[in-house]
Amino acid sequence: MMFMVSANHLLVIFIGLETLSISIYVLAGLRRGTPVSQEAALKYLILGGFSSGVFLYGAALMYGAAGSLGLPALGKYFQAGSVSLMAKAGMGLVLVGFGFKIAAVPFHMWTPDVYEGAPTPITAFMSVGVKAAAFTAFVRVFFESLIALQVNWVAILWVLSALTMIVGNVAALVQENIKRMLAYSSIAHAGYILIGMVAGKEAGTSGLLFYLLAYTFTTLGAFAVVALVGRKGEANNMIDDYRGLAKSHPLLAVTMSIFLFSLAGIPPTVGFVGKFTIFSAAVNMGYIWLVIIGVLTSAVSVFYYFRVVMKMYMEVPEIEPPAIEFGPSTVLALCITVLGVLYMGIFPTTYLNLALESVKPLF
Repeated sequence: MMFMVSANHLLVIFIGLETLSISIYVLAGLRRGTPVSQEAALKYLILGGFSSGVFLYGAALMYGAAGSLGLPALGKYFQAGSVSLMAKAGMGLVLVGFGFKIAAVPFHMWTPDVYEGAPTPITAFMSVGVKAAAFTAFVRVFFESLIALQVNWVAILWVLSALTMIVGNVAALVQENIKRMLAYSSIAHAGYILIGMVAGKEAGTSGLLFYLLAYTFTTLGAFAVVALVGRKGEANNMIDDYRGLAKSHPLLAVTMSIFLFSLAGIPPTVGFVGKFTIFSAAVNMGYIWLVIIGVLTSAVSVFYYFRVVMKMYMEVPEIEPPAIEFGPSTVLALCITVLGVLYMGIFPTTYLNLALESVKPLF
């Protein structure tokens, strides 16, 4: 992941992407005796291999047009003005490759099955680590090398962002498995993050980085709770299994509620600041309708996030839930993520300024 986000050459980015992907294929199938885990690994392997091929073919077309895969050299070629159709096709295929890794619609079909089948700690790592690395590399390639074609790819990303927000949130409404619900939630959040790329400039891209940080703390915390409630063996993954959690484990229920409020964008959590930052940047750039779609889909998301909260606080379990074992590492992880979600939500200025400084070299 570090090679992906720091590389200055498309081929090195591809090597980093493939090294990361092969590792995740193995991790997704870590529970070798569980068919659903094996299914998740196989689906991710097949679709991931296909998307990598698309990315590499797009890079090859861009090399054929520009004569180089270095990001500065590609930038000079596209800024020269005479961009061939082959180079534009290459850009489109590279965009598809990144679209798969960030789980944007219509390249999202692997996400629910893989998130559900993989062990919960691995799902947490995939949902934040892979997405953050892919988005950061996505921003670097398109803003450093393809900024001259911004008019072309911004229109595509506008449509992808809208579709991703709508499909992700609507599909999450009908999920009974909490890991699948969080998978579709992850898809929807990819749509919100894409708004930052559409807005562009320093405000949009810095808002994107801040949103990734907010999403990381929130989603890691939510999946930590899912792992605790599910225990070893991946049991209790249905939303109904959270009935009465507030009575049996009140602190755990409060913790999960904070993460769900952040995912829904409720103040004073960091999720609210992240959405506000990205939406503000898009409004300032004139993308009013995209922000309207984002706000409406955020309102839809409140329903399925609060559904879990209602299960925890307003319903009783059919049978007495077993005791949950808290290891010191899990308690530390929950404490860090809860503090991060609340502290960055109340005092976001330092992190917003850090994100702004990080993107200045691109402009």
